[in-house]
Amino acid sequence: MAVLLTGGAGFIGSHTAVALMETWKQRGKKEQLVIVDNLYNAQAEVIDRITAITGTRPAFVQADVADRDAMETLFNTYEITAVIHFAGYKAVGESVSKPVAYYRNNLDTTLTLLETMARHGCKQLIFSSSATVYSVGDKVPFTEETKELGCTNPYGWTKYMIEQILRDTAAAHPDMSVVLLRYFNPIGAHPSGLIGERPNGIPNNLMPYITQVAAGIRPKLSVFGNDYPTPDGTGVRDYIHVVDLAKGHVAALDYAEGHTGCEVFNLGTGVGYSVLDIVHAFEQANGIHIPYEIAPRRPGDIASCYAATDKAKKLLGWQAEYNLADMCRDSWNWQKSISE
Repeated sequence: MAVLLTGGAGFIGSHTAVALMETWKQRGKKEQLVIVDNLYNAQAEVIDRITAITGTRPAFVQADVADRDAMETLFNTYEITAVIHFAGYKAVGESVSKPVAYYRNNLDTTLTLLETMARHGCKQLIFSSSATVYSVGDKVPFTEETKELGCTNPYGWTKYMIEQILRDTAAAHPDMSVVLLRYFNPIGAHPSGLIGERPNGIPNNLMPYITQVAAGIRPKLSVFGNDYPTPDGTGVRDYIHVVDLAKGHVAALDYAEGHTGCEVFNLGTGVGYSVLDIVHAFEQANGIHIPYEIAPRRPGDIASCYAATDKAKKLLGWQAEYNLADMCRDSWNWQKSISE
């Protein structure tokens, strides 16, 4: 019996690996964790770091989830009973400039995974979706019943399309359980300082850019737009600690074990913070000044996006516990550990 994490060496996948293994240990369960990752945006040493935190080494296969033969070999090697699907390109801005790459990668990995699962009778799938499926015209906070149409970028459309593929698959296979988790904005890092977000090249997300400015790697932060209809003109997002997000996957996997059909959940805090709120919170939490400049809006960004989280609390028994100061402190501790 094994749980497969596709893209499990990445930021959210690695934290979910830790949360699962620690939960199983507490419960006395003998599940095996298998990670498959092509290391496009991750590092092999993450597996060592997961092992250091948990005391147990997960199985690791370096492969592309879109590679049919590699996935067939993996499923023949391990008795996979459930999959948490993280693998995919994830940068909104990059997706606007590289739409074909995003559609090819994100759809192909999902389709190959589903075909392999079907051949091996694997019936449980947790999908790493995104709040980017919500429309710019929808009112905040976004609920799971909010109209999911009108994505503003190719990344969001890939998530929207995959959600539809998974709904259709669940409808065609009544014994299958599919859980769609719509993330808001994960930041922070594991409190141990051993794992965190480590993007290749220039960061696409706010917090790793802030921490690189704090570390002197970047001269200043670019704030993309200060003329949005928000309290200070900068974009408002729902920032969630990655450890809270990881625990949401544990709750979703528990839910899937006794569930059939397709269900969707928001994973966020329910509170919106602006870009400048995050900058000031980071400065206050860590005592470091973050220089910034106002830059033009990025294509594909919307003004405000935060979650309604009642459904996850009611059905999954999950809610975020870490506050913004925790997120800023743990992000900086992680950056310091990799800068030394």
